Amino acid sequence: MSDPSPLIHIVDDDAAYRAAVARLLEASGYRVALYASAAQLLETPPPVEAGCILLDVQMDGLNGLELQERLAVAGNRLPIVFLTGHADVPSSVRAIKAGAEDFLTKPAPKNVLLAAVERALARFQATAENEERIGALQARLAKLTPREREVFDLVVRGKLNKQIAHQLGTAERTIKAHRHSIVNKLQMQSVAELVLFAERVGVLEEKR
Repeated sequence: MSDPSPLIHIVDDDAAYRAAVARLLEASGYRVALYASAAQLLETPPPVEAGCILLDVQMDGLNGLELQERLAVAGNRLPIVFLTGHADVPSSVRAIKAGAEDFLTKPAPKNVLLAAVERALARFQATAENEERIGALQARLAKLTPREREVFDLVVRGKLNKQIAHQLGTAERTIKAHRHSIVNKLQMQSVAELVLFAERVGVLEEKR
């Protein structure tokens, strides 16, 4: 069975425009979910599957920018494309800085809207693939014992075996044994590879 087509969430309080965009997207092979307000989408959070959100800016109740903030706090992973009939520079800058994929003025031409949707879907796919890669790396990292993890954290920060042994209160030969085990479990061959691995999983961002 083939995977379902991407699901595009349309949040707009203009019923006629909402329906028109839905028809366009369905004719282009996408599935759609329609919301008459920001609150309606918050009541039924979008599922985590390939898709994006087309979001009006000016709406009764929560506006589009406020919904964007709420979704970010909730951990939303779907890219957002804003559609507005009242475009202004401060709103567009705020939206893009907060991670919006695009900011289009209504009525957006068919080719412009579909191109924005395609970019948003490509971004979703790239993010999902990156998260999958990081998850696989984190699974390797989880194989380390607590002591090996301590040694790993110090190695990738440039500490020498002698320094690590002193800091952890153990013999240098013990540190060498831990390092041998670490490179085997993480499937790495050099310190440079360990450092790159640490950067990818966010270890070097952690404070010590």
